[in-house]
Amino acid sequence: MTDAEDARLARELATAAARRLLEIRAENPGVEGKALKDLGDQGAQAVLAARLAELAPGDAVLSEEAADSEVRLNADRVWIIDPLDGTREYSEGRDDWAVHIALVVKGELALGAVALGGPDEVLVSSELDGHAPARGGRVRIAVSRSRAPELVQSVSASLDAELVPMGSAGVKICSVVRGEADAYVHGGGQYEWDSAAPVAVARAAGLYTSRLDGSELVYNQPNPYLPDLVVCRPELRDEVMTSIRAALASQAD
Repeated sequence: MTDAEDARLARELATAAARRLLEIRAENPGVEGKALKDLGDQGAQAVLAARLAELAPGDAVLSEEAADSEVRLNADRVWIIDPLDGTREYSEGRDDWAVHIALVVKGELALGAVALGGPDEVLVSSELDGHAPARGGRVRIAVSRSRAPELVQSVSASLDAELVPMGSAGVKICSVVRGEADAYVHGGGQYEWDSAAPVAVARAAGLYTSRLDGSELVYNQPNPYLPDLVVCRPELRDEVMTSIRAALASQAD
């Protein structure tokens, strides 16, 4: 496939899965909690698996909702997908959930598409030419809707930042692209499918991305556990990373 064909497919996959997720919620008005989460996960996975088998039959796939295979480690092209990022938000009828579609080509993260809360807003990395401008005022850090972890609280205090609660990891990363937040710092455990697509979007938009220690985020590894990440506006990189180093050092004492 050409780069343009890959981008069209990524958008189509994200859109189709997001549309199906809304249909599932509408079809099951009396279902909630874990039962609705499971229906969403399974329904979106079925759509993505069928489309990929039809439209990209020679490509390998790593999905949160499917059994892993070592075949992907020797494949030139690997789709890394999360059919439903933010199951809690989805099951509560909120819109701060996402569908993640990423493509790794010869070991490099080449493409990402993220559907945000439905099929109407899909960010595709190859279609971006920058991120939203800074709003000014205090730095804003995207955090989970539950209590912010100690690391993020320390970073926030150091930067005199405002914490902005929101749902899924994809939504948090894309909030920096869209100018709703200035940074997202996570150290609590994630997998490759949680970040691959939105990180591709963030990189294409010109944002800084790394692990907490400043090393590069690398995808399609034998163990897909990728527990920590940083996404921020490039002009904040030094301040954010200095704050993270100080917070980690304090925790280690």
